[in-house]
Amino acid sequence: MKNISLMRKVVLFVILGMLLLSPVRAQQAYFADGYHGGIYGHYPMWNTQFMVDKLAQHPEWRIGLEIEPETWDTVMVKEPEAYRNFKAIAGSRRIDWTNPTYAQPYCFNISGESIIRQFQYGMKKVNQHFPDVRFTTYSAEEPCFTSALPQILQQLGFKYAVLKNPDTCWGGYTRAYGGELVNWVGPDGTAMLTVPRYACEEPEENSTWQTKAWNNSSSYLDACFAYGIKNPVGMCYQDAGWKNGPWIGHGDNIHNNSQYVTWTGYIEHISVGQTDDNWRVSQEDMQVSLMWGSQILQRIAQEVRASENNIVTAEKIAAMANIENGYRQPQTEIDEAWRTLMMAQHHDSWIVPYNRLKENRTWAEEITRWTGNTDAIANKIVEEAACSFGSATNNKPLYVRVFNTTGTERDEVVSVELPAGIAANNVAIYNANNEKVESYSDKTIKRRLIFRVKVPSFGYSTYRIGWAESESNYRSGISFDSDGNCIMQNDMYKLIVDRSKGGVIKSLVAKQLGNKEFADAGNSFALGEIRGFFYEEGNFRTSVEAPVKITVLNDNPLETSIRIEGEIASHPYSQVITLKAGQRNIDFRLNIDWKDNVGIGEYRQQDNWRENRRAFYDDRYKLSVLFPTRLSNPQLYKDAPFDVCESRLDNTFYNTWDNIKHTIILHWVDLAEKENDYGLALFSDHTTTYSYGEDFPLALTAQYSGKGLWGPDYKITRPLEMKYALVPHRGKWDEASVSAENANWNERLITTLGNTLPMEDKSFIDIESTGYEITAVTESEGDILIRLFNAEGDDGLKQIRFNFPIAKVEEVDLNGRLLSVPKIEKNQLALSMPRFGLRTLRIKKSNI
Repeated sequence: MKNISLMRKVVLFVILGMLLLSPVRAQQAYFADGYHGGIYGHYPMWNTQFMVDKLAQHPEWRIGLEIEPETWDTVMVKEPEAYRNFKAIAGSRRIDWTNPTYAQPYCFNISGESIIRQFQYGMKKVNQHFPDVRFTTYSAEEPCFTSALPQILQQLGFKYAVLKNPDTCWGGYTRAYGGELVNWVGPDGTAMLTVPRYACEEPEENSTWQTKAWNNSSSYLDACFAYGIKNPVGMCYQDAGWKNGPWIGHGDNIHNNSQYVTWTGYIEHISVGQTDDNWRVSQEDMQVSLMWGSQILQRIAQEVRASENNIVTAEKIAAMANIENGYRQPQTEIDEAWRTLMMAQHHDSWIVPYNRLKENRTWAEEITRWTGNTDAIANKIVEEAACSFGSATNNKPLYVRVFNTTGTERDEVVSVELPAGIAANNVAIYNANNEKVESYSDKTIKRRLIFRVKVPSFGYSTYRIGWAESESNYRSGISFDSDGNCIMQNDMYKLIVDRSKGGVIKSLVAKQLGNKEFADAGNSFALGEIRGFFYEEGNFRTSVEAPVKITVLNDNPLETSIRIEGEIASHPYSQVITLKAGQRNIDFRLNIDWKDNVGIGEYRQQDNWRENRRAFYDDRYKLSVLFPTRLSNPQLYKDAPFDVCESRLDNTFYNTWDNIKHTIILHWVDLAEKENDYGLALFSDHTTTYSYGEDFPLALTAQYSGKGLWGPDYKITRPLEMKYALVPHRGKWDEASVSAENANWNERLITTLGNTLPMEDKSFIDIESTGYEITAVTESEGDILIRLFNAEGDDGLKQIRFNFPIAKVEEVDLNGRLLSVPKIEKNQLALSMPRFGLRTLRIKKSNI
C-alpha cells in the first residue's frame, strides 16, 4: 500500500512539474462580424456572391446578418446564381440571422404592435426564401432596442439577445452595465440571456459613433479581462457593400488573436452560459437620440403615428364586420398596408431622412408616399367593412353608427358631416332606446352635427337622425373679462386665457377634481407658453411678448373651442383649444406659419459632425411648449412600447454625444405627485422629446432648425402643425387610467352613415375593469385573433366576455404556436398575466 501511495505522489509531482514548465495559455478574445443593410438601405447586388466566396475562402469566418428581408426578392431576380449559391448555405451554423425585422426599426420610437408586425412579416419573408433558417439571437447594428423586447422575442422563439451596437452609435447606445452575460429582464418579468454593452465598454476616443468594442483593440480587451470577463467579445456589423471581408483580419493575422463567432455560437458554446445578474432594464437605459424637433423628423413621426392608428383601427372594424356578417378583410391589401408602414419605420428614414432612394426621392418623400398608401388602404377597408353593416342612400331614413375599437366603454362627444342639403341645426338624433340625444350644429361647418355618444367596449352604438324645428337654446360657456381675457369652461374645466400675454393659460381649474388649480401663477414660465432660443438673434423669444386675438369657434354645452392668433419673433401662429363635455382631455392644435427659415437651438452648429458637443441635444433651447403646473414634488412617468417607465433622471439636460439621456415621449408623459393626489398627463400626436428638471417645467419639443447629423441643414420649409393634449387627473398614471385614455385619444371613435342599420348597440369583446388594452384584433382564416396588453391591471384573474358564439379559445404565441386551451364558461374566459404582459388569443367562432 505504501508503494502505491508513493507512486501516486511521484505521478502527481511529474504532472505538476509539467504544468509549471508549460507556457501559460493566453486569454482568448472573440469577435462577432456580420453585415447590415438591404435593398432600401444599402445592398449592392454583388454582395450576395461576395459573402459566399469569402466564407469559402476563410473557413474561420462567421457572420451575423441584419439584412432587410425584402432584399432577397430582388436578389432572386437580378442575381439568380448568387441567390442559389447563398441559399445552399443560408442555414449554416456559420451564419446567424440576428435581426429579421422587415425594415430594421429602432423599436423605441414606434408602437408595440408595429414591432410585433415587423418581426412577424420579416421572419415570414426570410423563411419564404430560406426555409431552414432559424432565429435564435437578436442583435442589431444600430440601437434598435426597447425595454419590452425580451417578452416579444421569447414569444417569437428567440432565446438570446445582444445589447451592443459598437460601430454605429450615431443614434445612441444602451447603458453600459454588467459583465459577460446578464439576464435582461423586461417590464413584464420575462428574462432573456443577453450579452450587454459591458460596464467597462467605454466610448472610443475621438469618435461620436463607436464604443471600444468595435475592433477588439488591446485597450478594450485589457479592460474586459481586468473587469473579470473571461470570454470578452467585440462586434462590428459592416454595411453591406463594404469589401473588407473578415473585419479584423483572417488566417494567422486576426487582430489580437481573436476568434470569429456567431452570437448564438458564442452564447451557447463559449460564454459562461448562465448568470445570476438579473438586470431589470428601464427604457431610460436606452440612451438614444435623433434629430428631435426638426421639421422633417416631426413630419415623419406624425405620418407614421397616424398610419399606425389607422391600420389597427381598420383591422379591428373589419374583424367586427366578420363577426357580424362574415365580412372577410382583403388580406393582400392589409399586408401591403403594413409593408409600406413598416418601410416608413425603417431606422434610416428617421436618422438620414435627407438621403435619397429611388427616383432621387428622399427617405422623407418616400415616407409620405408609403404612409399615404397605408392610410388609403386602411380608409378603404374601414369604409367597406362599415358598409357591410348597411349603406346610405338619399331616399331612406338616415342612421349613424359609431364604432369603438378600444377595450373601454366610452362616453364622448363626436361629430358627423351630414349629406348635402341637410343642415345640422335642423335635425335631432336618437339612440337605440329612441331617446333624444343632446346635439348641436358646428358654427363654422353647417353640415357638421356634434352629439354625445355612449359606445360599449369593442363594439358600436347606433343613432337615428330625425327632423327638428330649431336648435335648442343653451347657456354660453365662453365669456371675456374687462381686459379681453377669454374665460372658457364646460362641465369639466374652467380656463382663463391671457390675451395680453400670448394667449397663455393663466388659470386651469379642474371642476371634477375639487376645483383643483393646475396653472402655476408663481412660476417664471406660463402654462402654454411657446419659447425657444433664436440663435441668430442671440435671444430666447416667447409667445408672451405680444398680445393675441381670440376668436370663438364653437360655444355649446358639448364642444367649446377658441382660436388664438398671435406672433412669436414676428412669425404668426395660431392655436385652437377645445373642451368637450365629459372628456378629460383638453385638446390643442398648434400652427406656426413661419415667414422663412430661422435658426432655433442652443447655437449655430457647424459642419464638424465628429464634434462631441452638439447644438441639437439640449431641448431647452428648441422651440417648446411649456407646462408649469401647481404640483408638489411630482414624479415623472412615460410610456414606451408595452411598457411605462418611472423616470430616474434628475433632469433631461445634456449636450454631448457621450452623455445622451432618454428624453423621448412616445405617446405620453405624466407628472404625478408623490405625496398628494394630483397629476397632469401630456399627450403628443408624434414621437418627440420633452424637457424637465429643477427650475424648468415640463415642456414639449416643437421645433429645431439648424445643422444636424453629418452636416445637413435641418431647415424650416413649411408651417409647423402639431396636436397635443393635457389630462389633469388624480392618482398615479395607472390609477388614473392614463394609458387607456391615451389609447382612446389615438384610436378615435369612427362615425359612419347608413340607412339599413338596425337600432342596436353591441359589444363584441368586453374587458371592462381588467386594466387590459386591446392592441390588435384581426380576422385570420375565419378565426379571430385578439392581442391583449396588461397596461394598468394587476396579475390576478380577469374575466373577458365574448358577446358572440364561441366554439373554442386557444392561447398562442406570436408565431401562432399553441400554448394552451383555456376553459370557456358561458362565453367568458378567466385570464391572468403580469403587468405589462402580452397574450394572443385565437377565437374559433361557433356556427350556432
